[in-house]
Amino acid sequence: MTTTPHTAITGQPDWAVEADGLVKVFGQHRAVDGVDLRVATGSVYGVLGPNGAGKTTTISMLATLLRPDAGRARIFGHDVQRESQVVRQLIGVTGQYASVDETLSGQENLMLFSRLLGLGPRDAKRKTAELLEEFGLTDAAKRPLKHFSGGMRRRLDLAASLIAQPPLIFLDEPTTGLDPRTRAQMWDTIRRLVATGSTVLLTTQYLDEADQLADRIAVIDRGRVVAEGTADELKGSVGTASLHLRPVDAADVDDVRVAVERVLGVAATVSPEAARVTAPMRDADLVADLLVTLRDAGIHLAEMSVQKPTLDEVFLTLTGHGVEDEASDASDASQPDHELEGSRA
Repeated sequence: MTTTPHTAITGQPDWAVEADGLVKVFGQHRAVDGVDLRVATGSVYGVLGPNGAGKTTTISMLATLLRPDAGRARIFGHDVQRESQVVRQLIGVTGQYASVDETLSGQENLMLFSRLLGLGPRDAKRKTAELLEEFGLTDAAKRPLKHFSGGMRRRLDLAASLIAQPPLIFLDEPTTGLDPRTRAQMWDTIRRLVATGSTVLLTTQYLDEADQLADRIAVIDRGRVVAEGTADELKGSVGTASLHLRPVDAADVDDVRVAVERVLGVAATVSPEAARVTAPMRDADLVADLLVTLRDAGIHLAEMSVQKPTLDEVFLTLTGHGVEDEASDASDASQPDHELEGSRA
């Protein structure tokens, strides 16, 4: 992969983020162990992994909040250590927990952050109104934050990180704890951010989130990047799509299996409970022949589907465990969550 930043026609470097061999050690724990990343300008880049994988620590180093023990990183071509002040002008950081003052209203919080970032009273008021509207918080603008739901707090926190309209936004597990509706709204907001010119680096332990949002994904486990690519590339790396067939008459399930193995030339498995036959689909053109064979044999199908490998299967294949297996009993020992709280670039 190219390691030297090029310059796009717009004058911005092609790489929003370049990281080479990042290492961070806490005591005896090697939290980040040689992470390499390339994030293209104008994209959503997902860093997928369980709690404790080193995602937050990596974000902290890229955002100048932690000094790497080894390695180098650049943001739009600027070294995060030697040019940290410049880097901080280019980024916004939203941590895992809302870093706002719950004794104030949502409107007051955004006004406060706007003034702290140097906006005058008029511009601060205008920006606050725009962000409240963008994040669907106008009706609750004057409500004390202690009465906000978890989803509303997360949206307010993201709004606060966007006051300065940074070209690069770090989102560290932005939808943790949100209900499905609010989570979907956050996804729409992230897509709009990129559509209007921002680059987003998103860490998550939610497989569907990475699948839905990210142009490219780095799978990180125990401080190392174990795979990188588009969602389809990662899925393709662990196998082909699978064909699922369920006959109307459960008594036909074994005949379906025999037909699949003969026509498709692959081994099929049977789930007796679901009366379903599953087989790898190596040659899609042969499926039509299989359907003709089943019809000629008088076997009718109640269901037929083709399923690609999931990101969960990718993670399981690459690491030997699922994301949720580790997330359920591991905390991010690599980096306390409070390191990112309250950070505003």
